[in-house]
Amino acid sequence: MTINEIFKNISYRLAGRVIHLAPKRRAKGAILISYFTYPFLTNKPLTGHTNYWEVRRMAEEFLDRGYEVDVIDTANVSFVPKKKYDICIDAYGNLERFAPLLEKDCIKVFLATTSDWLFQNTASYKRSYDLLQRRGVVLPPERLLPPSRTLTAADMILLMGNDVTASTYAYAKKPISPLSVSAVREYPSPVGKDFDAYKKNFVWLGGAGAVHKGADLTLEAFAREADLHVSMCGKYLYPEFEAVYWKELHESDNIHSIGHLDLGGEVFEKIRSQAIFLIFPSCAEGQSGGVVAAMHAGLIPIISKECGVSVDDFGFVLKENTIEEIQKTIRYVSSLPAEELASRARRAWEYAQANHTREVFTMQFKNFVNLLESKNTK
Repeated sequence: MTINEIFKNISYRLAGRVIHLAPKRRAKGAILISYFTYPFLTNKPLTGHTNYWEVRRMAEEFLDRGYEVDVIDTANVSFVPKKKYDICIDAYGNLERFAPLLEKDCIKVFLATTSDWLFQNTASYKRSYDLLQRRGVVLPPERLLPPSRTLTAADMILLMGNDVTASTYAYAKKPISPLSVSAVREYPSPVGKDFDAYKKNFVWLGGAGAVHKGADLTLEAFAREADLHVSMCGKYLYPEFEAVYWKELHESDNIHSIGHLDLGGEVFEKIRSQAIFLIFPSCAEGQSGGVVAAMHAGLIPIISKECGVSVDDFGFVLKENTIEEIQKTIRYVSSLPAEELASRARRAWEYAQANHTREVFTMQFKNFVNLLESKNTK
């Protein structure tokens, strides 16, 4: 994002602006989407977070069907619905406020891109408390969500996640429609990789929230396994965390602190071509885009069930997310024969290709809109 785009995006947020999209023919209805406006303010390819492309695709689907579409940011607390909307989709925070202002027949959809807020916050606080017990330091949680009664206002949930993610919303007893996270990039099949040569090489790949996403657990586990290597990739680095884990990050021969990087760049290409596994013990996700990206890159996932990604029989699911369990697991998988690793990597890549692409997302969202339209005709 350029400086001009950043300022333009900020100005839209501060001004409470609305992106209005009109179909080519007379509109048959109106849709309100509360998510992100940035994707509608740039002509650049949307190669950042998957949700940028996803929200634009949602709007396009409604436009193609003849609806006019209004898009606001979830952070827009000044917008007030003043027209009749047939459908309102909110990713977080606005639906409760909108509900009394919308027509009774407006279908109100909560787009759940995380685990339920109470589940997520509880899990994140526990990770910080566990770190305090181990290291005697307090790193406040970074991934906390504000308390919300959005589910009370929603008619249904559109969920970015799997059955584990859905279980965190079960108490609401609202219909749930699953939607698979798409992928920003795809990669060639891992067939032909030298699995014997690289079977001791792992990758951690995640966004902000180092303790929440298990970067601390990963570092401590690999610090005890000097013959196994891990490349730490993503937005985990911030001064307080780096200070606590300085030795692991900068003084360990087997831990490689990469930081934020372009998944389409040369650095990640080298890392993925010389690694076999992803390690990602997050405590709460909707559906981890990092895990999906790693599977597309041909890496075998070793993840917590809370990542919200199904890894079938090709990956490994951590049951306890302890340092000891991570140690035991990484030692075990690095001892597996190359033939088995090659098979697992190929199946991980095939699963990502079959379940987590822009084409799959488009098909699933089309089916969801079909469902919404069938409700509107009753």
